[in-house]
Amino acid sequence: MRLETTCVHAARDATHTTGAVAAPIYQSSTFARDGLGDGAGYDYSRLQNPTREHAEKIMAALESGADALGFASGMAAISAFAELFAPGDGIIASNDLYGGSIRLFEYVARKNGVSVTYVDGTEARNVAAALTERTKAVFIETPTNPMLNVTDVAAVRALLPDGVILAVDNTFLTPYFLNPLALGADIVIHSATKYLAGHNDTLAGFLVPKTAELAERLRFIQRTTGGVLAPFDAFLVARGVKTLAVRMEKAQANALAVALWLRRLPRVEIVRYLGLAEHPAHELSKRQGRGFGSMISFTVDSAETARAALSRAKLILFAESLGGTETLITYPATQTHADVPEAERAARGITDRLLRLSVGIEAADDIIEDLAGALK
Repeated sequence: MRLETTCVHAARDATHTTGAVAAPIYQSSTFARDGLGDGAGYDYSRLQNPTREHAEKIMAALESGADALGFASGMAAISAFAELFAPGDGIIASNDLYGGSIRLFEYVARKNGVSVTYVDGTEARNVAAALTERTKAVFIETPTNPMLNVTDVAAVRALLPDGVILAVDNTFLTPYFLNPLALGADIVIHSATKYLAGHNDTLAGFLVPKTAELAERLRFIQRTTGGVLAPFDAFLVARGVKTLAVRMEKAQANALAVALWLRRLPRVEIVRYLGLAEHPAHELSKRQGRGFGSMISFTVDSAETARAALSRAKLILFAESLGGTETLITYPATQTHADVPEAERAARGITDRLLRLSVGIEAADDIIEDLAGALK
């Protein structure tokens, strides 16, 4: 099946017990058996639940993974990934990750004896230069949040020794525009709270491993630590994925129109959008994916302009998340990256003049009109 069709029909109820078009919600914590050794394969919902299993099968199909594991949030998924490693192990990570990922690595992974080295992932050779005997994984976002830098996944994979896990956070582009496993990644990570669920109404996360062996290691961690995706939230993800293709196409078209318009504003100094030809990774994005997404970051002429825009916007909502039907504007310096020291934020371009825009599926002209009033 083509990807658009998979989005719709991978969400069928595989049991076919009732003929229901929408998969049911199994809102149960435990499952009864007729006797010892009997049962339908479910015992306790921390171990597995039919609704979560259904959403996981959808994600495995979309990313062509050996399996998929649903978690209570994107950060719960990344936390489970971090549990793969032992004291003395090392991780190499992109140097402009989402602030929550940095917080996890700095305050939890390091506490557990795992070292983290940050590099500019836009050049694969930087990753190779940071490799040591302790390196057990490379963790990248592509594009990064919020600076929209892009890593050549295949080039990084080619430089990694056997046994080093390559994990790619694919939240911004989703499997509709990018499939990291096909480029050599070992694990794909999603905050399904964002585009996959797509309606700003649930929290969810996924790990999609390439091999059954890696899936089993992650399953052990998941059932031990317990941060699993609840049945109703799994239902919302499965429902959201049905419209993923049409939402991503519409939001992307809107984002290009908004980015082209922003470039003309005197108050806007830099516009970062993968779909603009001048973006440094525009050609790479075309080679390794099928689209540019709908995330825009832009720098304005002053902190006053940035802060005023947050209060002047009316249609666009000032909120921290992304990937929903509504257009959202975020101030990374005090929201997504508040826990990153100011000097480090500034070195990455995350200044008090930076705004991040998650472009939704409204009429593009309405989004532009609202921005015009916010940035006047």
